[in-house]
Amino acid sequence: MSKLIDGALFCAMVIEGALCIEDQKEQANALNVFPVPDGDTGTNMSLTMSSARQEVAKLSEPTLAKAADTTASALLRGARGNSGVILSLLFRGVAKHLKKAADPAGGMDLALALSEGVRAAYKAVMKPAEGTILTVSRVSAQHALELCQSNPEIGCDVVLDEVIRSAEEALAETQHQNPVLEKAGVVDAGGFGYIAVLKGMRDAYHGIQKEHKQAEAEQPTGGVFSEIRDEDITFTYCTEFIAERRDRSRNVQRLRSFLSTIGDSLVVVEDDEIVKVHVHTDQPNEALAKGLQFGPLLTVKIENMRQQHSAKIVEEAAGLESRRVIAEPEKRYGFVAVAAGEGLVNVFHDLGADEVVEGGQTMNPSTDDILKAIDAVPAEIVYVLPNNKNIIMAAEQAIPLCETKQVIVIGTRNIPQGISAMLIFDPDGEPEDNTEAMKDAINSVRSGQVTYAARNSDFDGKKIKKDEYLALFESRLCANSKKMDDAIKKLVREMTRSDCSFANIIYGESMTEEDAERVQAMFLKERPDLECTIINGGQPVYYFILSTEG
Repeated sequence: MSKLIDGALFCAMVIEGALCIEDQKEQANALNVFPVPDGDTGTNMSLTMSSARQEVAKLSEPTLAKAADTTASALLRGARGNSGVILSLLFRGVAKHLKKAADPAGGMDLALALSEGVRAAYKAVMKPAEGTILTVSRVSAQHALELCQSNPEIGCDVVLDEVIRSAEEALAETQHQNPVLEKAGVVDAGGFGYIAVLKGMRDAYHGIQKEHKQAEAEQPTGGVFSEIRDEDITFTYCTEFIAERRDRSRNVQRLRSFLSTIGDSLVVVEDDEIVKVHVHTDQPNEALAKGLQFGPLLTVKIENMRQQHSAKIVEEAAGLESRRVIAEPEKRYGFVAVAAGEGLVNVFHDLGADEVVEGGQTMNPSTDDILKAIDAVPAEIVYVLPNNKNIIMAAEQAIPLCETKQVIVIGTRNIPQGISAMLIFDPDGEPEDNTEAMKDAINSVRSGQVTYAARNSDFDGKKIKKDEYLALFESRLCANSKKMDDAIKKLVREMTRSDCSFANIIYGESMTEEDAERVQAMFLKERPDLECTIINGGQPVYYFILSTEG
């Protein structure tokens, strides 16, 4: 008879899943199509799972709900890169179901939990793409659920086997669902990493303990999370309540619709017994009145966000305050930027950034890294500049963890966009106006980078050899060559085709000012009236980061 999954077993499964993706992270990294040396998928997923491994290892005789909740909380805070964030969202949904499932849980609950994870991930990703980890998780969870619906007595062992079998079939199909993967002849790296985690979890379920490589050391993360999403607080009162669902005829969707007309940052969570609401509004009395229509209010919390400086975290985060140091607001606005290289760190500090999280392409910072930086900024409103497309999702995950500050993530995809955003900022302006101005500013920046190929690759019909110089324009491959100057010349020509008046040349740790002046000469040859600025960025990986603006 198939054994059930209790809290202790779930913890063992999470630990083994983390160790398994750690073992296979380089295989996942090798599947990355673009050969740029970056925070690769396997590395990000491994570090994300490592945060959960460390936290669940601390639990002593946990319930299944506690084990699942601890896992989801640690993954959320430790999430790195887009793949790590999506992995954390999958486990967040799993935890949501297991917290209300039978303890220990059987095959049906496991299938339902996996399906809930898929829903959570798809709901959070703005533009879900097929041929990715999302596809692999969805197809495999749906297969397991259909199997259990046809035979509710199926055990966890069969569910795990079938989920993995179906996931491997779905992974093979990703090569044909994504044109870029098909040209390169590889499958999706995120889907591969997800299966590695599942296989480790299955091993632990069967009591199999394999020998593993030495796992990378990682700072303990852990903690708890809130489901609140808040991108732009504009109302005075943070209003939270839990209403008992005595009147089951009341429509929760209508409650959501009403609350959205009187406030923002709205989250409504429901189950068979309660409705939990979080909303920022100027009419908390009207929100509470609507809640009372469902039944008695079990808890109520109303805070004036313009006066409240100390954190009172929502109930599932009780006890976290003692572990966080949150700076008291001394000003209205503050900035957190992400950058790598002493020169760039200094540039952002000079532009007014309060905190600079050191990281970027080679090491994507975690949500917790960004959260700690936000906590340290003594401001009411904190702008976050990720400066890398693979860090944006992790930054956005920090928003619901900041209850005492308004956090606005500006989706800067590279360093030049981050610099332009800070230059356009008006300290006397309103948040809405500054946000709009910064978004407009970053859209006017044309950016390029010069780096090297970390691996052999066939990208977009071009054969790329390891260690070749790569010139990227707007994240697209512009040129690859054995000679750096040849690649730079093609990039400069591409960047100056449109009208532009200014150019920034940021040189990296292995380059000199003389090298940068050579690039400046290339720009002036194409556009003699161009105004060029040379910056010693000291960044790793990228020999040069270039930008032009009108």
